[in-house]
Amino acid sequence: MATINSSYLKLKAGYLFPEIARRVNTFATNNPDAPIIRLGIGDVTEPLPLACRQAMIKAVEDMGSHESFKGYGPEQGYSWLREKIARHDFEARGCAIEADEIFVSDGSKCDTGNILDIFGNDNTIAVTDPVYPVYVDTNVMAGHTGETNDRGEYGGLVYLPITAENNFTAQIPFEKVDLIYLCFPNNPTGATATREHLAAWVDYARSHGSIIFFDAAYEAFITDPSLPHSIYEIEGARECALEFRSFSKNAGFTGTRCALTVVPKSLKGKAADGSEVSLHSLWNRRQSTKFNGVSYIVQRGAEAVYSEEGQAEVRELVEFYLENATIIRERLTAAGLAVYGGVNAPYVWVKTPHGLSSWDFFDKLLHTCNVVGTPGSGFGAAGEGYFRISAFNSRDNVNEAMRRITEKFKV
Repeated sequence: MATINSSYLKLKAGYLFPEIARRVNTFATNNPDAPIIRLGIGDVTEPLPLACRQAMIKAVEDMGSHESFKGYGPEQGYSWLREKIARHDFEARGCAIEADEIFVSDGSKCDTGNILDIFGNDNTIAVTDPVYPVYVDTNVMAGHTGETNDRGEYGGLVYLPITAENNFTAQIPFEKVDLIYLCFPNNPTGATATREHLAAWVDYARSHGSIIFFDAAYEAFITDPSLPHSIYEIEGARECALEFRSFSKNAGFTGTRCALTVVPKSLKGKAADGSEVSLHSLWNRRQSTKFNGVSYIVQRGAEAVYSEEGQAEVRELVEFYLENATIIRERLTAAGLAVYGGVNAPYVWVKTPHGLSSWDFFDKLLHTCNVVGTPGSGFGAAGEGYFRISAFNSRDNVNEAMRRITEKFKV
């Protein structure tokens, strides 16, 4: 009989979001008339920008003639898209990122897991707590962790609590770590990182030879001009950080799939013999071997994000979801709940009322209000007693959900 990767057996019973779906589906089956509003997963609801749709329609037409037909594209992404990303997302903010340091992919969720392919198994890995579960679970799958303890923490990982007590700031560890996952604006807490805070992390990484995995999937929601959108706005970050970005939340590509990872050519790792190796060349080799690239049609849609029309339409989408976040934050605060996030971020992080656990509050909210959110404990031990509410939904649904919640849970 073929053997399996036993590391998968260390995983908790179910990935957070499928477990949510299971509970919601059970409730919906037993209560078919319940008007359920889903504010759980960070899935967008508004249509793709017109500029993107038109570009994709034109790209489909391109596939209909010999002259413009496209087969396999470059695994790294078409140069015309990479150049626009470099110019608009990085050069415009003073970041020295070149087009060939950008790798277009089908999702930053995939990339944050796949990046482990080019790193060794003996690295010390730090994650925030609470944390986007993919960071932890992919390390478990790769065999980088031990078993879980009573708090659900995996042996072999260094957990960095981000709580109300430390203003949801990722505290720099005293010990040396090799790989560091940072996500700002943060999923799930909605917290942001100041320039000074990121500079401290860059200083730490450079002094310890560490690599920062910087997830900037929500950077488009930053409206405060003092906050950095990219870690490459920090001097020295090219030598210690790679960055993940996505078209999912700013341009509504959750179902269309397009993202990017930046791996500077100056970024180095250490081989077993102590020599330095280019991480850019390793990631390029990995992508060329395991990935055939994002479709031409989707990349043309992503390119349209950077047109004048696309930029205006994306801003409108982002502003719409930020207004939803404001409604959620203000209504829950007025009801007496302790609320965090929802500013410069599409997520609102709520302290569960009346001492309820995260999952108890989830069940109570589902059964009494027919509203779905995300239990904070699903993001890590430090998330227990908190609850994430997503601003990704229609305005009518957000208003109705807040009406139901504030009527039932006024403190």
